[in-house]
Amino acid sequence: MLLSELLSADRVRVPLAGRTKDELLRELVELATPTREPATVEAVLGAVRERERELSTGIGSGVAIPHGKTPYVNQLVMAAGVAPEPVDFDALDGKPVQLFFLLVGPESAAGAHVKALARISRLLRRDALRAALRAASSTEEFLRVVRASEAT
Repeated sequence: MLLSELLSADRVRVPLAGRTKDELLRELVELATPTREPATVEAVLGAVRERERELSTGIGSGVAIPHGKTPYVNQLVMAAGVAPEPVDFDALDGKPVQLFFLLVGPESAAGAHVKALARISRLLRRDALRAALRAASSTEEFLRVVRASEAT
């Protein structure tokens, strides 16, 4: 599974507008579910918040991978972005977060969900990749960096 297959220009925002954890979660969910009714967006956001209450998805090194499972989407969807300034996200290492990858899927896609989370986590262990994504000045550049990282 390639992240570039789950991400498209309309699901990436550089820079993100949110300045708080909750604003960023909402913004990412709205990016991931652009054609959904407001009640559906709220339900998806609720699933992501519920997961976040269990344990922060701020995995460290300035990265967060908020995610959740919900019957309100019928396939795995992803959104991503870069905050212009690091945001307190209750990350496991206590450091603020600037890179965000949201993943939402139905219960029936649990296997693909876990594989996608592992893929994101593996790729973002690379210092140079995180730096290149943070430095991206546009959605297109962000996507180019993701595609190039998957080619190596």
